[in-house]
Parts: sequence; structure tokens; C-alpha cells
Amino acid sequence: QVLLVESGGGLVQAGGSLRLSCAASGRIFNINNMGWYRQAPGKQRELVATITTGGSTNYADSVKGRFTISRDNAKNIVYLQMNSLKPEDTAVYYCNADHSRFRLGPFATYWGQGTQVTVSS
Repeated sequence: QVLLVESGGGLVQAGGSLRLSCAASGRIFNINNMGWYRQAPGKQRELVATITTGGSTNYADSVKGRFTISRDNAKNIVYLQMNSLKPEDTAVYYCNADHSRFRLGPFATYWGQGTQVTVSS
């Protein structure tokens, strides 16, 4: 079982910055892709950013140039640096990780409990 715990959320004014962290713990063998998603009230959960073990990244168009995803493979932590925050970034942010006992899979996806990010105008 893999446990993901997010931290770093909070209330910030528009234009401000926050850094989210997500640490994986438990019986960890092989973590493949990690990512951040968000869900605003009344909306579906959406992709924010993903990162592979090798560091390749993918971003939603709405956050490109403002958010940066990174990871520490040795510590099994993924980060999301959020700059130039906008009120529309307000949401619960969730991290996920693809994990397998075997190097080549199959992988199961685990989710954190979420952390609230609120951006005031």
C-alpha cells in the first residue's frame, strides 16, 4: 500500500505563489509517473501537470509558464511550484503516483487526500 500526503496549500492573493509537496510512503517498490490534478467546486477533476521518472513534464495549457512540476526520486516526493496565481486556480489539488512492485509494471494509480488552494482577487 502506498500513501500520498500533500502539503503546502493555503490562501494567497492573486499574483502570489505557493509550493505544494506530495510525499509517498509505505511499501514502495517502483514509482513511475507522478502528477498533480485539481478540482474546483462544481467542476470535474482536471490535469494540472505530470512528470515522468526521467523528468519529462506535461502541463495543462491554463498553467503553462506559471506552474512548474518537479520531483525527488530518491525521496519519492513531487512538487508543484505555482506562481502568478489567479482566482481561477482556486481548487482542491490532488497528487497521484503510478506504482508497481515490478519495474515494468503493471502499475496502479494512488491518490492523495487533497490540499485546498484558494486565490483571492
